[in-house]
Amino acid sequence: MKLIVQIPCYNEEDTLPQTLADIPREIPGIDVVEILVVDDGSSDRTAEVARALGVDHVIRNKANRGLARSFRIGVDACLRLGADIIVNTDGDNQYAGRDIPRLCEPILRGEADIVIGDRQTDSVAHFSPLKKRLQRTGSAVVRALSETDVADAVSGFRALSREAAIQLNIVSPFSYTIEMVIQAGKKQLAIRSVPVATNPKLRSSRLFRSVPQFIRDQLTTIVRMYSMYQPLRVFFYIGTALSLVGAVPIARFLWFVARGDSDGHIQSLVLGGILLMMGFLTFMIGLVADLIQFNRQLLEMVLERMKALEHRRREDGVDTPGPQ
Repeated sequence: MKLIVQIPCYNEEDTLPQTLADIPREIPGIDVVEILVVDDGSSDRTAEVARALGVDHVIRNKANRGLARSFRIGVDACLRLGADIIVNTDGDNQYAGRDIPRLCEPILRGEADIVIGDRQTDSVAHFSPLKKRLQRTGSAVVRALSETDVADAVSGFRALSREAAIQLNIVSPFSYTIEMVIQAGKKQLAIRSVPVATNPKLRSSRLFRSVPQFIRDQLTTIVRMYSMYQPLRVFFYIGTALSLVGAVPIARFLWFVARGDSDGHIQSLVLGGILLMMGFLTFMIGLVADLIQFNRQLLEMVLERMKALEHRRREDGVDTPGPQ
């Protein structure tokens, strides 16, 4: 059983040593523990510090590609390196590395495909009241849309089994956390939460520049991912809303017609007809999007088979590439 702890980093030369020192190298039930650092185009000495501290694998992006893309690059590399379990943590030492065994336990017992660390944000002293409120609200929305029971949906401290990593395909350019939960829920993967500790804050978050921008990006991710996996439902709701609104002016026009006073109210008929047509077109778009979804599922099945085949080839010694 091989565990690889991956750490996406951007200018983390100061905090990376503490993060690495907190990661256990021996875990019951796991034969090998390795560490992989994805240096996302840092302008400091992040990659050099990682190598000097004995990190097993270092990948360096030539330019800053963002957290979600770096996470995806790291997962693909971990699969090529033969990981049975992949744990993701942050390079700013936010998460307590000593809780990595706790994340792995449900996977080792065969009870979960994905385990997410619950930071219990209400008890974290350095989290502002606004951040705690946003975390609660966002997690509640994601739980409802993904039909899962994840307490801390945006926590980046999470473990994946090899099977889950093969099935997940992160496409968001902003954040992988919410997308992964929605995908896991729609693909019927077993997902669990475990309480984890956090370390004192060492620096401000670089994930977003302002709260409004963060909310906008998270909402965009939620809408995009939910529409990808439930397109017919999304467009049905939109089409129904347009149709109901369009029915109101038409009903108004018919009411005047029944009273023999239709003159001057033709605008209601035109407006209602336009809205009803928009509702009908929205229903049709939803139907087409639902059919496209089946093509996406077929493509994902092909991609999963290719990943699984690559892993089997590595186990057979036919192909053993990997970052160094």
